[in-house]
Amino acid sequence: MDVSWLDDEHAPLFTVGQVADMLAVQRAFLRRIDELQVVSPRRSPGGQRRYSRHEIGRVQRVVGMMDEGMTLPAIRRIIELEHQLAELTRERDELARRLAEQNRRPR
Repeated sequence: MDVSWLDDEHAPLFTVGQVADMLAVQRAFLRRIDELQVVSPRRSPGGQRRYSRHEIGRVQRVVGMMDEGMTLPAIRRIIELEHQLAELTRERDELARRLAEQNRRPR
């Protein structure tokens, strides 16, 4: 039996109740951060939210940021900007790789 999916940190394994219990947060809080698109878990075929270990880590980070006094809209914006920065960094690295490759070619 192949259980390699258990090693996948993005596998949607945990219910709202399980995550709420694990992190000692309210289920309503998890629904709220999903509604505000701060952390949006996948849905089961029946429409229930299912969290991966990766998303649980993101929820923990959101809780920490809120403990520091940040609002959910501010947290969402920070996460959006982090994603944009990561994408731009990937693009820059790819362009630098292409340029280095081009410069190594004999002329």
